[in-house]
Amino acid sequence: MHDDSTAIAVAQFAPGDDTAANLASIRSLAALAVGRGAKLVVFPEYSSFFVADLGERSVRAAEPLDGPFATALAALATELGIHVVAGMVGTSADAKRFSNTLVAFDASGSVVAKYRKMHLYDAFGHKESDWVTAGPIESPETFALGGMTVGLQTCYDIRFPEVTRRIVDAGADLILLPSEWVRGPLKEHHWRTLVTARALENTVYVAAADQAPPIGAGNSMIVDPMGVELATIGEATDVALAWVSPARIAEVRAVNPALALRRFDITPR
Repeated sequence: MHDDSTAIAVAQFAPGDDTAANLASIRSLAALAVGRGAKLVVFPEYSSFFVADLGERSVRAAEPLDGPFATALAALATELGIHVVAGMVGTSADAKRFSNTLVAFDASGSVVAKYRKMHLYDAFGHKESDWVTAGPIESPETFALGGMTVGLQTCYDIRFPEVTRRIVDAGADLILLPSEWVRGPLKEHHWRTLVTARALENTVYVAAADQAPPIGAGNSMIVDPMGVELATIGEATDVALAWVSPARIAEVRAVNPALALRRFDITPR
């Protein structure tokens, strides 16, 4: 462990349609992570409310960033003295859709970053865009933790390498990836390959928090800038911790200066 290391955790559970029960699970897992030394805990996509078939129930469950769910997360972050990041069903300007939203709170309970999922899951027989409004293309929001810069993206975004590269271009050293990675043929292989690739090609840490089965694939993990899987969870409801460090990133980039050597930038389409 480096002297400048900070402990972070991915928390894995299976959210349902009872927001109060989801918050109880979040509180329990956050306390467990803090007991092990975590200063930041990342929860899955759709942590506020989740049903397998998105629809009008999801739209009705949407909340603003100052609603009960986010307010409870802010209070938990303050109580435990940590950063808390989670996915939620957020309100949208379109009354017939909701926003797939991530929100990050610091230890004072303040929102330090938010993100609305840009690439919707219209694949593998699903069509998230029927019920979700895609997030706008805007400058990535980041926040500081332990001498590092932290950025956010969501689930299906990981299949588009430009998303992570753009966040890294904004200064991120650590990417947080709340997800609801649906189980299916080869899906665990895709998950592990893509999370590891995004860490390797950008020489950054990636902390990916997935939902637990039966819908999610599980396998939440934290990967370092050399592609080393530092911590992982299988199918269980649990937390996994790893220590992240600016010094480790510097070491990796000294031997693999891929970011400095690249010859292309990212532009939106």
